[in-house]
Amino acid sequence: MTKPIRILVDADACPVKEEIYKVAFRYGVSVTVVANQPIRTPKHELITRITVTDGYDAADDYVAEHAGEHTVVITADILLAERCLKNDATVISPKGEPFTKDSIGSAIAARALMADLRAGAEGVSGGPAPFQKADRSRFLQVLDEAIVRLRR
Repeated sequence: MTKPIRILVDADACPVKEEIYKVAFRYGVSVTVVANQPIRTPKHELITRITVTDGYDAADDYVAEHAGEHTVVITADILLAERCLKNDATVISPKGEPFTKDSIGSAIAARALMADLRAGAEGVSGGPAPFQKADRSRFLQVLDEAIVRLRR
């Protein structure tokens, strides 16, 4: 018997929570929603809400500590993604971009480069591109594929 699959959500700014619940209900996969403040979640036996309040990285620490081989982690935080990958978790951004052990190094480098540019150059500002309908669709497809792969 294989270990059950679960989804861990870095939920404070996650725009795809409803999509996560939909996929979880379809496959019977438990979801743990982790946030620094209370977040509304469906009342359902598959959904657990964890509110951490004792520190800046408390939600990240909880997610990283509970991530493992049969876990899908949903986060836009590249440094948290790296921590979860070290624990052999499957990691997906809310835009449907999978983080892998092969790709995380370049994602971290790009993050550092953009931070440096924003800090030192005039006229360079902003963050990631706005969330689009295509991102939501891609996310659903990648999450579905990840759960199917882990079930095998």
